[in-house]
Amino acid sequence: MAEWIGYQWLARRYGVSPLQAFRTDSTVARSRTTVREDGYVHEYYPPAAWPADTLAGHLTFALKHEGVHLEFLARLFSVVPVADLEAWVAAEPTGQYARRAGFFYEYLTGRQLAFPGVVAGNYVAAMDEEAYLTASRPANNPRWRVRDNLPGTRDYCPMVLRTARVRQAEQYDCAQHLSDLEVEFGADVLLRSAVWLTIKESRASFAIEHEEQHVDRVRRFASAMEQRCGQGEDPLSEGALGELQSQILGPRATRYGVRRSPVFVGEMDGFTEMVHYIAPHWDETPALLSGLRSFATRTVGACALVRAAVLSFGFVYIHPMSDGNGRISRFLINDVLRRDHAIPAPFILPVSATITSTVINRRGYDQVLELFSRPLMRKYAQAWRFGAEQVAEDGVHYNLQFDAYQDALPAWRYPDMTDHVEYLAQVVQSTIEQEMRKEAGYLRSLRTARERVKQVIEGPDGDIDRIIRSVRENGGKVSNKLLKEIPALADEDLAAELVTAIQAAFARP
Repeated sequence: MAEWIGYQWLARRYGVSPLQAFRTDSTVARSRTTVREDGYVHEYYPPAAWPADTLAGHLTFALKHEGVHLEFLARLFSVVPVADLEAWVAAEPTGQYARRAGFFYEYLTGRQLAFPGVVAGNYVAAMDEEAYLTASRPANNPRWRVRDNLPGTRDYCPMVLRTARVRQAEQYDCAQHLSDLEVEFGADVLLRSAVWLTIKESRASFAIEHEEQHVDRVRRFASAMEQRCGQGEDPLSEGALGELQSQILGPRATRYGVRRSPVFVGEMDGFTEMVHYIAPHWDETPALLSGLRSFATRTVGACALVRAAVLSFGFVYIHPMSDGNGRISRFLINDVLRRDHAIPAPFILPVSATITSTVINRRGYDQVLELFSRPLMRKYAQAWRFGAEQVAEDGVHYNLQFDAYQDALPAWRYPDMTDHVEYLAQVVQSTIEQEMRKEAGYLRSLRTARERVKQVIEGPDGDIDRIIRSVRENGGKVSNKLLKEIPALADEDLAAELVTAIQAAFARP
């Protein structure tokens, strides 16, 4: 049996079980070894590293060697004897780990320890900015002489570990890669592709929700993307979200605004209702949304890709609106990238098109959402049920009962978004370097084909485009249907010349 130290020792000592796994755990072994596995680190220490079997001993070890796990600390501080913490900070009033523990206690609980405060000494950072995403402009906490550089607030503070892949995301220059495409294909082709890509992103966003055939919905979402991305001071205010929701849903939706009722993601499987995710209690939604806005403010200047991932997936998990949460979350990706000048107007990155381009990519999107939802539903498998129908404050009829809203709150407040950042960075890179390149290449080839076809046969652009499309869809041959529409193509030499011109245009590397 493993001899745990640090967070794992504290978890067992105080009976605390976090929803989200520790990124680093530590055990005692014969020799010092580090094992890295799928983004997690297992540390093995010699017996001499064993700390004192006290709250102070193991929490000091954890903060020093295992990083910061806000969800666990919130749960720990709700059960640990306050006197133990107060005795620790009284014994080590200038010790950086005691000070940080005291700071985190008051930050996470909103309660104050019986401690007069630190009167001297250097300020220490609450979180290691080399290891984590932190606030762009930290604020000093004079009571503990701790520099509060957490990226959010007590109401909502997502965690992003700066792994090797996150650091790569921080270095990825979206604007430069778009500039490279402009050099390769020309500004006019790239700008023309931007118009189509906006529609493509809208259609693909609905495809994620299996609603891509609703033409009016696609057009409304495309219009919202074009008109609103990067506009306004606070896109996450309830007013701005309400306006965006209304534009996306249109005038015939049954619900608007922030929800005042329970919501879950699930499906019917025969006669069984399956629940894949339960969102936070509606009474907590305003505070969580406010915390998400604070994150957006506190991280201004940080990597746009990282911010976009946290804001988009954070919005999905909070699920604050009565309807349209998925579409709004995907809107936020382009909104943040535009707002942070990572992509210039009028470009819209068709990230949803990349997500839906293959079965594997679509499954990848579901899997990244499940990184949070599966542990949640597993931990609270016995806490939900369907009962008698009730009517919520907003008039919604519901029968879902969930008994663990308060117990799950620390996980909703302090989600680990590391994998979500890594995922979105890969999607954005594929979008620019593959989807947009493919679209620009197609438009360039189409323009060339039009020019070459017009050297063979005269006709309006509509007819020329129909000829090109028909020949390409018919395997490089003139179909009987096309012959009926354009009798001039009955001339075999003309038809052969036309086919050759089209194939040559699209054969261009």
